[in-house]
Amino acid sequence: MRRLIGIFCLFCASTAALAGAQKYEPLSASVQAALSKSVADARPQVSSFKSPLEAADWLAAMSQRLEKRIPDRDYRIDLLRSIHYEATRAGLDPQLVLGLVQVESGFRKYAVSSAGARGYMQVMPFWVKLIGRTDDSLFEMRTNLRYGCTILRHYLDIEKGDLFRALGRYNGSLGRPEYPNLVRGAWQRQWSYEPTSTLASQNPH
Repeated sequence: MRRLIGIFCLFCASTAALAGAQKYEPLSASVQAALSKSVADARPQVSSFKSPLEAADWLAAMSQRLEKRIPDRDYRIDLLRSIHYEATRAGLDPQLVLGLVQVESGFRKYAVSSAGARGYMQVMPFWVKLIGRTDDSLFEMRTNLRYGCTILRHYLDIEKGDLFRALGRYNGSLGRPEYPNLVRGAWQRQWSYEPTSTLASQNPH
């Protein structure tokens, strides 16, 4: 039993060591204004899928993989729709965002890191003051996803599309391979996706 407890504690410690947080960096007025506009966009969420068939296919595939972590089907589908919407809106691959959420919070809505990062995408509170509104709650699902996707897009732009470096910035571990490799591994192993329509066209018979 002691050995099992020791292994568990070691696992928790290694996980905590890999969990980081975005670091505060001064932003130019134009960048700050652009990010503020992005997170403040309160338009109603519409479908980010190209067709109802694509939506049904993607949601069915992702929902099955997420069921053990989030048993409530209605909430699970709402979360998946929101991730797809916010990721697509920010020009990100929704499967990449699923991998990031898995690594950052394990899909725990109220996760808080030792550094104070919050929610599904482990967003640092300073972003609320920097680009948001003081009453924004990082524990609210869509708010957290909106901030997280906007921040990752910002880091990708800074790094000229270099995902490895952008993920390092997101985690506050720029230059270290552990976190980017974890996210990319989760993305590729757990959340890779090939539309059934694509598969059908590749195998017509």
